[in-house]
Amino acid sequence: MCIDKDTIIKALEQIVHPVLGKNIIDLNLVQRLQITDNSISFSLVFSNNDPLKASIKKACLKTLKENIKNNRKIEIAIEEPNQKIHSSKSGILPKVKNIIAIASGKGGVGKSTVTVNLAIAFARTGAKVGLIDADIFGPSVPKMLKAEHERPFAHNVDGKDLILPVERYGIKVLSIGFFIDPSDATIWRGPMASNALRQLMTDADWGEIDYMFVDLPPGTSDIHLTLVQTVPVTGVVIISTPQDVALADAIKGVSMFRNQNINVPVLGLVENMSWFTPEELPGNKYYIFGKDGGKKLASKLSIPFLGQIPIVQSIRESCDTGEPSILRNSQVSDAFRKIAENLDSQIKELSSETNPSKKEKIKP
Repeated sequence: MCIDKDTIIKALEQIVHPVLGKNIIDLNLVQRLQITDNSISFSLVFSNNDPLKASIKKACLKTLKENIKNNRKIEIAIEEPNQKIHSSKSGILPKVKNIIAIASGKGGVGKSTVTVNLAIAFARTGAKVGLIDADIFGPSVPKMLKAEHERPFAHNVDGKDLILPVERYGIKVLSIGFFIDPSDATIWRGPMASNALRQLMTDADWGEIDYMFVDLPPGTSDIHLTLVQTVPVTGVVIISTPQDVALADAIKGVSMFRNQNINVPVLGLVENMSWFTPEELPGNKYYIFGKDGGKKLASKLSIPFLGQIPIVQSIRESCDTGEPSILRNSQVSDAFRKIAENLDSQIKELSSETNPSKKEKIKP
């Protein structure tokens, strides 16, 4: 069977980069294609350390074996990127005024729920808001925003293909959850996850943003270090429940950001699940995880206490239906709005301390 370059290229055109939305031939990823009597070889050349390079190579092998019926050996090399992201924070997200990291020492404390509601609270004041779901291994933001079936596409800006963020409830959003099957586990080593986060920041057309919220994974990991080493983070908000176990992990989170090698200001602590209020007894409070643990910890660590959020059925329902609680008029939405106001005050205070001449800010 006669096999030429056109046959190989036609087969490889079937493979579309899941993030950039174009096939690998049009993206010029396939280079140095060689065909001999015994082998087919080429290189996959990426402009950055693409976390999807291994899966794209696997797709190439599968496609060629299915379309090219022969016994030739298939050799595919992945070339290291020629350009590295420098440790300098300049030039990345240059049009973003404030980058707010949302972190928690422990999983399951409602970090993503708080992030989504705060982002929308700021957006509803007229601010330009972005949200990056940096919880690479457990992205939940798409579902919370009723956007789990969205698949962002790329467009060309000054000769470079950039991803267009999804827009929901007045905020621009990107999550690794938009590019993977929700039923698949994300099995990546630390560097791959870090590179995925970099792509969400550097390969997207964010435009002008007043407040960029970054929903970090639980704990202290490579993702946290990647964020603070790549962009100038304005500050971090710590989320915890009043429970002693969660508070112990929250202390570790605060300690990480206060470390002299990281030195990111802690803008405050939010206490989630502060008390349980049954729907049929709206005036009752049951402190099932303890009372005021987060408030006491904030005082002990000398960090601002931004507010408390109760456990009510409507929060769980709003997460499942993709209609965040902040959109409704309720005790819970009032709590989120108050926390947003307190957070904005901390951002303004920090801004005035670091740059006294900078006055222009947007008030939620």
